[in-house]
Amino acid sequence: MSRSPDPVLHPLLSGRWSPTTFDPTDVIPASEVDLLLEAARWAPSAGNSQPWAFIVGRRGDATHGRLVRHLAGSSAAWAPTAGLLIANLAHRSVEGTDWEYSEFSLYDLGQAVAHLTFQAAALGLSVRQFRAFDREALASEFSVPHHWEVTTMAAIGRVPTAGRATRQGKHDGGRPDRQRRPLGELRWGPA
Repeated sequence: MSRSPDPVLHPLLSGRWSPTTFDPTDVIPASEVDLLLEAARWAPSAGNSQPWAFIVGRRGDATHGRLVRHLAGSSAAWAPTAGLLIANLAHRSVEGTDWEYSEFSLYDLGQAVAHLTFQAAALGLSVRQFRAFDREALASEFSVPHHWEVTTMAAIGRVPTAGRATRQGKHDGGRPDRQRRPLGELRWGPA
């Protein structure tokens, strides 16, 4: 396993990590929320279908509280302190039919969330993406139409500068040891 990226990798990529500790006093301004969504909006998609949507809750607002209600115990232990909780939705079928809207909708949503993630890093924010929540209950809570699918959530915020112990007893205040498979294992066929 490789523990450090190639030195030419952009710092926004090599420095990215997924904390479970966020500063509960930090407020993410609306202008930064708009920048995150703008980054997602400009992600590429098959046929420019843009098959993504987001439910955005800022800590302290009603939407945030409604999102928190549907977190599983594992994510409820840390996610509510994030400045933002965002539920990520994919446009899966054509409304009123069983026709697939885009066979690439999940892939395209992933690109939009990646764009959002790296815009967050550029703003000094950290993002942890997760799936530990009740998707069906959340879809019902927000009246998500059947042709859309709630897929994942992202907790976004600033990590406390001093760091604090997480529920696992680890410290999120510094960059963790990240391991990746060797590059040769990712490539099929000759280079």
